[in-house]
Amino acid sequence: MIKRSNKSINSILFLLPMVLATSLFASSSSNDAEGFSFFLIIVGLFGGLGMFLYGMEMMSDGMKMTAGNRMRAILKKLTSNRFIAVFVGAFITMIIQSSSATTVMLVSFVNSGLLNFVQALGVILGSNIGSTVTAQIVAFKVTDYALLLIAVGSIMTLFSKKDTAKHIGFVILGFGLLFYGMKVMSDTMKPLRTDPTFNSILTSFENPFLGILAGAIFTALIQSSSATTGIVITLASSGSITLEAGIPLIFGANIGTCITALLAGLKATRDAKRVAIGHVLFNLVGVLAFCFWIPAFADLVAQTTDNVPRQIANAHTIFNIVSTILFIPFAPFISKTIIRYFPDKEKLRNIEKPAILNLDEKVLSYPTAAINNAQAEISGVVGLTERVVGSLVSPFITDKDQSDVENPELNLITGLHQRLEKIKYLNENISNYLIKISQQDLTSPQSREVFALVSATNYLNSINDTVKLKFENLIGKKESLDEGFSDAGQEEILVYHAKLLKQIKRLNKYFAKYDRAKATKIMKKGKKYKGLEEKYRLEHFKRVSGNVSVSVATHQLHVELMDMLKQINTFIELIASTLLVIEEA
Repeated sequence: MIKRSNKSINSILFLLPMVLATSLFASSSSNDAEGFSFFLIIVGLFGGLGMFLYGMEMMSDGMKMTAGNRMRAILKKLTSNRFIAVFVGAFITMIIQSSSATTVMLVSFVNSGLLNFVQALGVILGSNIGSTVTAQIVAFKVTDYALLLIAVGSIMTLFSKKDTAKHIGFVILGFGLLFYGMKVMSDTMKPLRTDPTFNSILTSFENPFLGILAGAIFTALIQSSSATTGIVITLASSGSITLEAGIPLIFGANIGTCITALLAGLKATRDAKRVAIGHVLFNLVGVLAFCFWIPAFADLVAQTTDNVPRQIANAHTIFNIVSTILFIPFAPFISKTIIRYFPDKEKLRNIEKPAILNLDEKVLSYPTAAINNAQAEISGVVGLTERVVGSLVSPFITDKDQSDVENPELNLITGLHQRLEKIKYLNENISNYLIKISQQDLTSPQSREVFALVSATNYLNSINDTVKLKFENLIGKKESLDEGFSDAGQEEILVYHAKLLKQIKRLNKYFAKYDRAKATKIMKKGKKYKGLEEKYRLEHFKRVSGNVSVSVATHQLHVELMDMLKQINTFIELIASTLLVIEEA
């Protein structure tokens, strides 16, 4: 949290002169209505816009820090009911004040298999509704209290000792900057109300095509539909824009916000790409459905209140709620249509060429999504490790040539070595990605989670190194022997190996749905298997002491093979213990 505190101090120190400067420029321009300075207006506009956007980002960051991992916990428990999914999407977006952040996380969850495509469609619709909360808040006339909010937020952020209080202070500070930026822009634009060129530009937005295009382009550039809507409300507050011109702009904002999902889905799985396509489709079709009757829609919205800024906020909310209600019944049909035109591609496994599927650096600024990506990539390594562990014993039990479990053209040992190299490569990239995540602004639970994932990756690496170090040596000893294990010794090895394989399968199932019960069971069974290994070791020494010739001849191989399996089991337990720490974070 030191990093967050330092950022807060630097942000506040940077913004104090900015607030003062823009205030002077705004007051100077508003007090000289007849001969205002174009330079002062430009500085006031951009200064106010800078504070507005930075305040919105700060508010969103504070919300995300306060919410911590609750957003992901909610999505993990999401059912296939699309109506519940809508409420979940709205709730999460309302908490973090960013539909873009919700969509990016959604793409990462679908990419990792945590959610399926149909579930994600409901969340997307809900996120559109949740994003309207920001507009409703901005529409309140609280600019007179902006400096008070900045003062309170700064004090809480700088001097609070508890993380939660700091995060709430960050939210309040963000609100203050947002509203003060609105005030600066509004005061700066007052002289422009009499400028014919400026009025002509704003009036042109009453043309639906131009308004939608302008709103979409601006939102795509700043990647925040809430910010665009807030700026439109600010223009309305200063009397610079009408409801008929504001509605096309907020429609365009709904289209422009899709750019974030599209960027997040570029290198994602097929299902994650469908999420991005679904987001674009919903918003685009919704806008097309409304754009032909904007005058009638404006008349309807005008009945809700006499306040134009509030009317624009209401138009934004009504549009998204009505669009969601219209789309929900057709969600299964829409999902089938998207899948039909974007079907799954046949995946050809290639154990020689490592493929990194989830470590998308574009989402590093969204720690929840980035951490989920790292977990998804670790899950792939666990799957590879399961196949490695599954191949360990058979070369010592039979002399027959065996092929690789996935590629029949390779023999078992060659395939195993290629898989070990792939695991090493992936672990290195996962570790580097986790380090980059740790350099972001994280909550304390997120920091502990990243540390735990680093530890889990290191333990997986230790399993890999143990096999690489010992397997080749054991194969050499096996080839130098004329005899195989005794029947009893072979049975013990096979039973213990089967138990070990169950452990790593449990680890794999944990990552499939992040099921705490699987990690707990690994710990419980691990103690039992330690006792079993000690029992088998004692039985083996009894046979050696009893001068059983086969056991004496294979003694060294038997002991070292069991020791390798035991070490792997220990590392699996250590991984499970770190995963339980994550669940407690």
